[in-house]
Amino acid sequence: MGEKNSDFVVVWEFWVRPGAEAEFKKAYGPEGDWVRLFSVDPAYGGTKLVRDVNEPRRYLTLDYWASTAAYESFKRNHVAQYGEIDRQCEKLTEREEEIGRFNLMRR
Repeated sequence: MGEKNSDFVVVWEFWVRPGAEAEFKKAYGPEGDWVRLFSVDPAYGGTKLVRDVNEPRRYLTLDYWASTAAYESFKRNHVAQYGEIDRQCEKLTEREEEIGRFNLMRR
């Protein structure tokens, strides 16, 4: 999954706790908790999970959405579920930060 009918992407950075890498990849990967939650919305276009080649505990997620408005609407409509998964995943990371929100450039 990724970029399907999507013009907007949210990028998050995570520093994973030592020993939590497998559980982190399971939660944030292509069949993880976040993807299952996001997939209930037709405006969701997929998630890519990437790992830094020089810092093996540093990961980025790229969450693709149809638009900024669609992403914001999803978050408002699923605040409880979003918060619950976020709380469950806190133990997996030392630090997390939203890097930014970007519009995809099309040819």
